[in-house]
Amino acid sequence: MPLDTAPVRKMLRITGVSASDPLTYRLMEMGLIEGRQVQVLRRAPWGDPMHLRVGDYELSLRATEAALIDVAAE
Repeated sequence: MPLDTAPVRKMLRITGVSASDPLTYRLMEMGLIEGRQVQVLRRAPWGDPMHLRVGDYELSLRATEAALIDVAAE
C-alpha cells in the first residue's frame, strides 16, 4: 500500500520508493529506503502534510511524496 493511505500509529516497513530521479534520491537521503521501519504519527486536518517517524527521528512529508513510497505491515 502507498504510505499516504497507511493507518496512523501502525509500524510499517518500506518495500519500495517509486519516484523520479531527483525526488527518489532526496527521499532516500531522508532515510526512506527499502527495508526501513516507518510509522505515521499523525496527519494534518486535511491530510497534508503527514508527520512520520523513520528510525530514531521524525519528519514531515507531503501526501503526494508519501504516495510514492510503498509500505507493508510488520
